[in-house]
Amino acid sequence: MADVVIAGAGPNGLMLACELSLAGTKPLVLERLPERGIAQRANGLVGQVVRMLDRRGLHQRFSGSSEPPQPAPVFVFGAMPLDLSAVEDNPMYLMQMPQRRIEQALEERAVELGVEIRWGHELVGLAQDDDAVAIDVAGPDGHYPLRARYLVGADGGHSPTRKLSGIGFSGVTKENVVSRLAHVSIPSSLVDPATGGLDVPGYGVIPPFLHHRTERGVLAYAPFLDGRTAVSTMEWGSAAPDGTALTLDELRASARRVLGVDLPLEPPAGEGPHLTRRLTGGNTRLADRYRDRRVLLVGDAAHVHSAIGGPGLNLGLQDTVNLGWKLAAELQGWAPPGLLDSYETERRPVARRVVMHTQAQSALLAPGSETTALRELFGELLHEPRNIKHIADMMAGADVRYEMGTTATHPLIGRWAPDLLIDTGTGSVRLAELTADARPLLLDMTEGAALSEDLAGWSDRVEVVSGRAGTSPTAMLLRPDGYVAWASNSARPDAQERRSLREALTTWFGPGTAGVSGGS
Repeated sequence: MADVVIAGAGPNGLMLACELSLAGTKPLVLERLPERGIAQRANGLVGQVVRMLDRRGLHQRFSGSSEPPQPAPVFVFGAMPLDLSAVEDNPMYLMQMPQRRIEQALEERAVELGVEIRWGHELVGLAQDDDAVAIDVAGPDGHYPLRARYLVGADGGHSPTRKLSGIGFSGVTKENVVSRLAHVSIPSSLVDPATGGLDVPGYGVIPPFLHHRTERGVLAYAPFLDGRTAVSTMEWGSAAPDGTALTLDELRASARRVLGVDLPLEPPAGEGPHLTRRLTGGNTRLADRYRDRRVLLVGDAAHVHSAIGGPGLNLGLQDTVNLGWKLAAELQGWAPPGLLDSYETERRPVARRVVMHTQAQSALLAPGSETTALRELFGELLHEPRNIKHIADMMAGADVRYEMGTTATHPLIGRWAPDLLIDTGTGSVRLAELTADARPLLLDMTEGAALSEDLAGWSDRVEVVSGRAGTSPTAMLLRPDGYVAWASNSARPDAQERRSLREALTTWFGPGTAGVSGGS
């Protein structure tokens, strides 16, 4: 019997497989496709997920750079520019990378960790009992049964796992929006050297990588670093051919309706695959629950929403990092009561917030004079740095704060751990270099590493690193997903603080070893 079967070898399924493997559990991944697809989907990563990958040692693998990730000075919300250059602790990290390359890199990592991926094997049925999930798999040689202690659906918005387990998918469907996107070639004479945008004759400059709204629709121009150029449009109430592929003439006509002038578009140069896509309408839906006994959902299987602002992989990949260590703890027998249920209580509200802000952005994109007036008012609010910070934190997922159930009151508790440079006595290391193995971590920077005895009962589960950071805090207990379960600013934490540390250790990592209480 398998410990965990993951349905779906997309980014979320593969990242979860990596997380489970790092935590000492070997999952089995089923993917209905016979091989990795070449279709273009997402074009990169946005927000907290970039820093999360850095803390798993994957940023260098993805970006090809040995430098730590750096935030972007500008971004956009509802086709309105966000100047982030003066935002303190700017959370908006970006990484340009085609989704198929993201999947390839995660697959390589999963295979390195010993994960088995079965291509061309599709989950077509399931039934649960008290001990396991019975799974019916359709493979290249016919149907066969599997049993697993847990099943995780990472199989997309139309998730068979979700449907077969009877989990509802509440939300709304809109049919009045048509989105078109294609790789194209554009005359170099139209590229504005000052902005990198398009200087369209009879219209003006369209900035790169930002949704550009007019009274008739939206157009975006994206000259990617790998030489590809994409143009996309959104129109409300326009008709689209049924059952036919998007053509360049159709995209040209859409661009003319949006801008009011012609935009020269030619077929893309170079080898493919080249993206051509038309979407009519869109879904905004959230699973009624993320867990049904031994079946759990991650990524698009649990939530679908507008892609505006690029929140999809940010949300889904962080689902997997939240779930992986908790599920492994349950399988290994040391999970405290309620740990696995905390996956839903922590991550579902985050998805609801993404649904909220993507719907708000869609409203700001819509045509019409009333929307224009709303955008004018919203633009005034964006002159306030605190408002820009609020929106940037929301879009990046940097405003997440989990309830940690501790009596301690340090402001970092429940939040993403800050990026620290730690002097360990043998050299300086970044926090990200200490978290690649996905283990719980206590950073003890107190005088004389005073907290080591408090960890005696948890040494089999929690790693301890001592050193100096030169700034507060002096100690932090980190969950494997990078969130702070406990923290102190004291050079020598008192008895009350040490009790709250042991309380946090018990809450998240189970009781200490029998007969070892630790501390005083």
